[in-house]
Amino acid sequence: MSTKFARVALAAALGLALVGCGKEEAPAGAPPPAAAAKAAATPDGAITASVQHLKAGNIDALLQSVLPPDEYAKAKADYAKDMNKEPASEEDKAKFAENMAKLTASDAEAKLWAELEPKLKEMDAQMAQQMPMMVAMGKGFIQSSIQQNQELTEAQKLQATQAVDALGNWVSTAKFTDPALAQKSIKIVCDTARKINLKTLDEARALSYEQAMGKFGVAFLGLKDVLAVYGFSIDQTLDSVKAETVSLDANAAKVKISYSLLNTPLSVESDLVKVGDRWYGKEMLESLKKKDEAPAEVAPAPAAPTSN
Repeated sequence: MSTKFARVALAAALGLALVGCGKEEAPAGAPPPAAAAKAAATPDGAITASVQHLKAGNIDALLQSVLPPDEYAKAKADYAKDMNKEPASEEDKAKFAENMAKLTASDAEAKLWAELEPKLKEMDAQMAQQMPMMVAMGKGFIQSSIQQNQELTEAQKLQATQAVDALGNWVSTAKFTDPALAQKSIKIVCDTARKINLKTLDEARALSYEQAMGKFGVAFLGLKDVLAVYGFSIDQTLDSVKAETVSLDANAAKVKISYSLLNTPLSVESDLVKVGDRWYGKEMLESLKKKDEAPAEVAPAPAAPTSN
């Protein structure tokens, strides 16, 4: 996947349902295309539509909701062009095939649990001793980086710091070594791998854009389910999102986005701009424009032959 496409997808997801071969079906819970397009015609509706696509694991629709048609076409072309730019090593191919075979075997859950169960008590003792220090150090490092980031406003720094606190508190209290929860997580991971249904790395790299977005959606939904097992409900966070347009003119708007992350109320203001008849994040578009205007990397000239 190209660097640009990965950046766009990550940004869209922060702010992936399967796509069948030859036909795409809307995932359960996703708004109908016409309704989503109508909602995106208002600044707050654009935010809400993106949230709904993310919750449903519809990554292609999510990207279309945050990117104007020309930028979406570029991102899609980048995927097709760059997916196989560098050949996969035989080691990577062997590791991928081994992992997928292990996760999708008929007795995968039992074998993985047999491997994990003897280690849980040791892991539990280690985490009880080390987790508080690790969380404190991690929070301190991340929060220091946030304060030193000159691209963030003071309001954005405050929100990011509060989010780090909420996540740190969750990590400190989540029962990662609970046997019953571990077994539930193993089942979710194995079920997700079976739904993704890829046996080799060559198969993965040969996917069309539409097929790959469907697989990403399956993986995202599986991740949501695993996090929910340990008390972090992404759906609960997404359901709490409320978007309110606080200022609006013909081509620019400011939207206040309020939400709850692990019972911590947060809010942020986002600037949107109108392109055509739809609204998109101003910061996202400016970032893409800078990337497009950046000079392309020049390949080093081949070394001159030496004479004997």
